[in-house]
Amino acid sequence: MDGEECEALEKLVYMWGYLPGALPQRTPLLTPFRVPVSGYNWKDVSGGGCGFAMAISEPGKLITWGSTDDLGQSYVTSGKHGETPEPFPLPNEVSIVKAAAAWAHCVAATDCGEVYTWGWKECIPSGKVFGETLSGVSPEKDAQGKQGSFLTEQGGTVSGGEISTKRRKVSSAKQAAETSSSGDDILTAMPCLVTLNPGVRITSVAAGGRHTLVLSDIGQVWGWGYGGEGQLGLGSRIRMVSSPHLIPCIDSSSYGKDISASLSQGSMSSEGQNFRIPGSCIKAIACGGRHSAVITDAGAVLAFGWGLYGQCGQGSTDDELSPTCVSSLLGIRIVGVAAGLWHTVCTSADGDVYAFGGNQFGQLGTGSDQAEVLPRLLDCQSLENVNVKSISCGARHTALVTDNGKVFSWGWNKYGQLGLGDVIDRNIPSEVTIEGCVAKNVACGWWHTLLLAESPT
Repeated sequence: MDGEECEALEKLVYMWGYLPGALPQRTPLLTPFRVPVSGYNWKDVSGGGCGFAMAISEPGKLITWGSTDDLGQSYVTSGKHGETPEPFPLPNEVSIVKAAAAWAHCVAATDCGEVYTWGWKECIPSGKVFGETLSGVSPEKDAQGKQGSFLTEQGGTVSGGEISTKRRKVSSAKQAAETSSSGDDILTAMPCLVTLNPGVRITSVAAGGRHTLVLSDIGQVWGWGYGGEGQLGLGSRIRMVSSPHLIPCIDSSSYGKDISASLSQGSMSSEGQNFRIPGSCIKAIACGGRHSAVITDAGAVLAFGWGLYGQCGQGSTDDELSPTCVSSLLGIRIVGVAAGLWHTVCTSADGDVYAFGGNQFGQLGTGSDQAEVLPRLLDCQSLENVNVKSISCGARHTALVTDNGKVFSWGWNKYGQLGLGDVIDRNIPSEVTIEGCVAKNVACGWWHTLLLAESPT
């Protein structure tokens, strides 16, 4: 090496935004803060949900930290909460490779293709449960209040971006035992091993508001949970799917909608009304609040579910009950996709970003607060000559990492989740300053952001 020494690179995790319990003062972090390592070698970041954070260590342990009691939805969904990151209590022999969390449930895939899930009970399919009966869990009678808070988040009725942070007292184990008639009345569920068809090996996972998608090694998508807006892609408004179902992404969606006006970026003509979706399998998945998106191996995007803000990219605000090709992106090879509460973002093989859906807080990055029902290329000055490597969505914010290790964020910033040192929303991508390290991956939680970075030791 001509006398030059090769420096060892240490993997670091940074966090910013609202993670009550992550610091003694329980206040939002407005700038990146290095997560104490506690003896772990970090492997990846996985975002987290409402008030809690998740990352993966080198041996494949799922590490969690954050809130214990803010907003009852997050209680018990991430193991031992608090300032110190700790391994989540999954079976000791499992090694986690991918993990995801939504408002109040989590899902993780192991290196041998198994899936574990836990959290809000209605998001959990039947399966083998690990761990003893939870203590200190609110009984079912409190579920209506919690669900009401969640549905306010999901339904877009929050005024002025305000979110109730009312503390909910959690019943003691004794109270839970006295007021719950059986274990079935418990609101949250311990980790369970999801039962899939023999031979199915899962390689990736995604968690939505109340639904879950998982991706197998042969490119099949399985889903379960709530599907009232079509987010499970089964062709109907099925309200609850209690066991994993195969989602017909390619076969049943071979023919898309009329793409005749197509659309600003597409090149299809009106004769292409019935067209074969490029690709033979699915390579990536994403879940939003009530919608889903997937990418085929040929770089085509399919979206399905709630469409009120155009988050399915079809040029309308209709719900899509089956996976439907985002035809305006045909001809552009899409390699990454992420989804927030009301918006969707995609990255291309050329390093560009396309965004569509709700934009109330600038989360699309287009320079305005106008919703986009068709994918729009982000052509802002801050992203000129920038190639995007990874992208992630929080509830109402977005963050990306470039191939040269820079971080950009935009959208809602009430809790400092953009990492820019203030609480001012941004409607264009803005660079996050982190000295002395190179960003490798980013993962947004509901109101926070995690970053995996490398630094010379």
